[in-house]
Amino acid sequence: MKIGIDARMTYYRRGGISTYITQLSAALATLDTVNQYTLFHSRKSRDTLVTRFRRASLWTPSHHRLERLTLSLELLPFNLNIFHATDFIPPIYGARHHIATVYDLTFLHYPDFLTDESRRYYNDQIEYAVRHADHILTISESSRKDIMAMLGVPSEKITVHLLGVDDSFQPLSAAQMASYRQALALPDQYFLFVGTFEPRKNLIGLAHAYRALLDQYPNAPPLLIVGSQGWNFEDTQQQMNQLAMGEHVQWRENVPQDALVALYNGALALILPSFYEGFGFPALEAMACGTPTIVSNSSSLPEVVGTVGTLILPDEPATITEAMLRAWQDESWRTAQGEAGKIRAKTFTWDKTAQITLSVYRSFS
Repeated sequence: MKIGIDARMTYYRRGGISTYITQLSAALATLDTVNQYTLFHSRKSRDTLVTRFRRASLWTPSHHRLERLTLSLELLPFNLNIFHATDFIPPIYGARHHIATVYDLTFLHYPDFLTDESRRYYNDQIEYAVRHADHILTISESSRKDIMAMLGVPSEKITVHLLGVDDSFQPLSAAQMASYRQALALPDQYFLFVGTFEPRKNLIGLAHAYRALLDQYPNAPPLLIVGSQGWNFEDTQQQMNQLAMGEHVQWRENVPQDALVALYNGALALILPSFYEGFGFPALEAMACGTPTIVSNSSSLPEVVGTVGTLILPDEPATITEAMLRAWQDESWRTAQGEAGKIRAKTFTWDKTAQITLSVYRSFS
């Protein structure tokens, strides 16, 4: 079969979708030596994700209002059996079969967490996408249930393929950590948040929880907030500044991956108090590094962590405070949860993700 994979988002945005495209393509290149693949990049990109696959450039930008039509026209010359829409919006035509990856339905659950423009765009596209696609891939059982309940998609049209974790996320030696602590100016102890700075990540709830911890223990370890600015960041930062936590809260933006591995390794715990996550890469990455997790009991996060770490209630900051206190003061708990996390993280591989994806491709051969 001739299979096309949409790789345009690797140019426009770092993070979850780009990681998915990159890792899935690499795993498929190793797994499938029979079918012919083309990776479709933005014309502005100079990257080549997989040298064994054909590379093609598209003029149609991601999230363009005419994307469904213009992408269809660009794909026609390739005579594809399958086009995999990794950003969930399949073209009108351009391949015999269309497969769409739908990561989550945040924009339907929490419309107030999006800009007006984004909300209009996603709401206009999602019903078309799930109706037009021949099959839907999604990244958690939680998302599968949402797609069925909120969009009326039959279960047989949806396949769950849990995601993997990059091999670089692993425990570091004491010597490596000593070097990173000096290079990154890391405190001896700290709590860690990793993610986009946007409302659905519940940074305000985390800030109130940490403020309560400081009120009880003024010498509590600092909180490192690592990631990149998202929608409504200025308002989030202003609200956090009003809590007057000063140098107890440290912001680190656009951290390279090797430094991120060190940040995980040095943390007392990763705290991910999100209202909603389609998957939750930081929780998996932290577990792979042997770092305990404190995550919300909502959406997909319990699927990722299983019985590892602590589940909190995102709407109740007191539960976050209690979990932080335990992570700080109970060393035996940290050790046990760190070991359990490493074992669980090994069950999440990109090879498994690719195997399930390939089985869906083959169902249309």
